[in-house]
Amino acid sequence: MSLRAAAIVLASRPQGETGAMVRVLTPAAGLVAAYVAGGRGRQMRAVMVPGNRVAAEFTTKAGSQLPFARLELEHSRAALITEPLPAAAIHWVCALTAASLPERQPYPSLHAALDALLEAIAIAPSARGWVSGLIAYETLLLSELGYGGTALPDAPDLPAQLARLATLERRIAHYLLAGPKSDVMGARKLLTERLQRIG
Repeated sequence: MSLRAAAIVLASRPQGETGAMVRVLTPAAGLVAAYVAGGRGRQMRAVMVPGNRVAAEFTTKAGSQLPFARLELEHSRAALITEPLPAAAIHWVCALTAASLPERQPYPSLHAALDALLEAIAIAPSARGWVSGLIAYETLLLSELGYGGTALPDAPDLPAQLARLATLERRIAHYLLAGPKSDVMGARKLLTERLQRIG
């Protein structure tokens, strides 16, 4: 595998002394898991933050299934990790995406929608500016994975949006995050609790 693509960092975890495993979403290759040499170093730590947009270059060595990745930061959303509500939203959508999608299957519409949602979270003055985008993204994710339903009318205000999110949460927990993936729902619970405080 040799690929260069725009990507969104979804998750990373330590691997070995200085490396890291990263999961990113690309438009054409879909979800890709790869090893980043030096991924835990001072320079790379800020790049590996979920929600960041990066330029990724993947290469696979002979006899290895796991590609190696080199990542260059294109757009950082790392500053938002100090803001409780945006941080909870970014953590949730990235964890949901990483846990739900099969590897190496393209979902270009999901990549575009996730990037747009992350940008809305970054620039909106309050959650009211991006909750409708979160609803749209979760609905699209369910639909792309074969669990779509009839389109519902727009929720006009925050209480209606929270009710819509509760409906989506049940479907996500049942269809996408059942079994060993259920621990990801903790991120959703944290986000829901923070959203309810502004309602």
